[in-house]
Amino acid sequence: MSGEPLVEIRDLKVYFGVRGRRMLQKAVGYVRAVDEVTLTVHRGETLGLVGESGSGKTTLGRAVLRALPVTAGEVRFHVDGEAVDVLALRGDRLRRFRRHMQLIFQDPYASLDPRMTVRDIIAEPLEAPRHLRNKREIDERVREIAARCRLNVEFLRRFPHAFSGGQRQRIGIARALVANPEFVVCDEAVSALDVSIQADILNLLMDLQQELGTTYLFITHDLSVVAQISDRVAVLYLGRLMELGPTAEIFARPKHPYTRALLSAIPRVEPEHRFDPVKLRGEIPDPAHPPQGCRFSTRCPFVRDRCREEDPAFREIARDHFAACHFAEELAG
Repeated sequence: MSGEPLVEIRDLKVYFGVRGRRMLQKAVGYVRAVDEVTLTVHRGETLGLVGESGSGKTTLGRAVLRALPVTAGEVRFHVDGEAVDVLALRGDRLRRFRRHMQLIFQDPYASLDPRMTVRDIIAEPLEAPRHLRNKREIDERVREIAARCRLNVEFLRRFPHAFSGGQRQRIGIARALVANPEFVVCDEAVSALDVSIQADILNLLMDLQQELGTTYLFITHDLSVVAQISDRVAVLYLGRLMELGPTAEIFARPKHPYTRALLSAIPRVEPEHRFDPVKLRGEIPDPAHPPQGCRFSTRCPFVRDRCREEDPAFREIARDHFAACHFAEELAG
């Protein structure tokens, strides 16, 4: 895909130590939540990040935002004409830089402080780092973004308990966008909502992207949501990228067996369509002890000896379409 890069992730690793039974014992192993992920998010696009629970999606999103410690790798943001190494930022420099990147949380109930008014919740990204100092300017910006998120100005005086789940998520979106960030991580932003409300929130996010030029990393397990909002799709499994490509290409011609299995599980409404999902054996392996060779080899219906012995390279199979599978060309045929 051509386009100006906004976020470049190179060989990113996020490991969590596993300690023994004794108190204060040093780590005896590591959970490889994200393992050598390389990814570029282009300015103005929506990149969907999908995978089963436990695949490392949320960990990757929060690591990019510096909300989690990173074990190794690089994260570079291209803002204001320069490439900023986010992992090297500390203290005040990191706090000031956070206005360029924000997060929309999954739970619209737990993510809002019940003791703060809607106005104070939305204004927090401006007031906490002192992005704006003038109260009048802050109030004007809060009213502006509230209107864009289709929130009544009267709502700004109320507390979160007075609102439904969909309205709360609009408040969360307004809070994330009030400082005009270039990059927003949407962490399962619609999974806790009813289907009708999901569609409304997705349309709002797409409209805001058109108006503000925001770039999204959209984390979800729901592939039907990905099909609606994403320009490209990245498939994550056990901390590793399995496939990456344009949304239409991924849905029409998946190159990896894991992607094929995920797509086969999407229910269809056409009466002539036979629902026949690919059945994967067993459960997702322990990320503290990943399988040798291909991470997907223990569950892949097309596994061969080479898959159990050799880790496949993440390579370009077709134009802008990448997969980590030894036999991607053969399976795609």
